[in-house]
Order: sequence, then C-alpha cells, then structure tokens
Amino acid sequence: MNATGTLYTVSAPSGAGKTSLVNALLERRPSLQVSVSHTTRPQRPGEQDGVNYHFVDEATFIGMLEQAAFLEHARVFGNLYGTSQAWVEAQLAAGTDVILEIDWQGAAQVKRLLPDTCGIFILPPSREALEQRLTGRGQDDPAVIASRLAEAVEEMSHYVQSDYLVVNNDFEVALMELEAIVIGQRLQTARQQQVLSGLLQDLLKP
Repeated sequence: MNATGTLYTVSAPSGAGKTSLVNALLERRPSLQVSVSHTTRPQRPGEQDGVNYHFVDEATFIGMLEQAAFLEHARVFGNLYGTSQAWVEAQLAAGTDVILEIDWQGAAQVKRLLPDTCGIFILPPSREALEQRLTGRGQDDPAVIASRLAEAVEEMSHYVQSDYLVVNNDFEVALMELEAIVIGQRLQTARQQQVLSGLLQDLLKP
C-alpha cells in the first residue's frame, strides 16, 4: 500500500547552492518530484515550457489566482510565480514525495495550508563564501550583487521557520544530509504503518 507522499520545501538565499543540491538529490532519489511553477517572467534561451516553468501571461496567472489554483504565489522582481495546488495534492495522494524550491514566504504559505510539510533551509558556510559565490557567477554588476546580499541576510533570518537546517560547506556532505532527511521522513512510524500494513498484520496476528 502506498503511503501519502511528503511535501518538502527547500529554501535558501541566492548563492547558497539550493538548486544544485536539489538536482543532485533527484539523481540519487529519482522517485522524488520537483514541482514546476507557473510564472509570468519571459522564457529564457534553453528553457523549456513545462520543464523549467509553465510560462503564462499575467492575465492567465491572475485568472488562476482568482480560481484559488495556487498553493502559494509571489511576485519576485516584477514577475509572478505560483505552485499548482491540484498537481501537488495529486502527487502526494499517489504516494509521491514532492520538493518545492521556494523562498521563505512561499514556504510559510505552504506550511499554513499543509501543516505536515517538511521545511528545509540551506545556509552558506559564511557571509564571505556567499559573496564569493554571487560574485563568481560573473553575470551581475556590483550593485545587483550588493542588493542580493542584503536580500540574502533578510532571507536567512527566517531559518527558524524551517524544520531542518543544512549548511552547504562541503557539497557531498550537504547532499548526504538532505538525503538523510528524506530517508528519515520515509521511516517515520505513521508512514511505515501504511507501507508495511500487511507485514505488521502478519507479525502481530495471534
């Protein structure tokens, strides 16, 4: 029997390595699914609709919002982002674990609607390391980097709202810790009671 899936929110400041860690976790645990968000931001070269995001115009997004279609939504840098509630709930009902890569505000919205959500927050090993990672991308000017650093400090102050904290100092160690969280959640008694119902009945029969 399939147990209900677990919903994970993974939050981190820009530059902490969240996406790289989640992608590596998916390679190790291919049964996990990452929710594909809807967004109004323009599609970038190399991105695929339905894979990276569901790209929609603002009128479509607002229409979905009015129909309460999103588990969470936010406007970031002028663009709207949202997570389909129906898709997430269908995956969980089928016993599939789902990961949302999301900021702290979105994670808080999700937790209010689905209190059993497992919140994970990824931290950089130091302020200096975070600045180096942002600078090392070579994609942004100093003003943008300074702005993102300030936003990162604000983002990190909300770590207390998560259930687990992972420091991405050594990538392999951080990945192992993420995987350990998933394994631990799957081994919780309430979930194992569903998965192992037949075995438990056999073991405990008179």
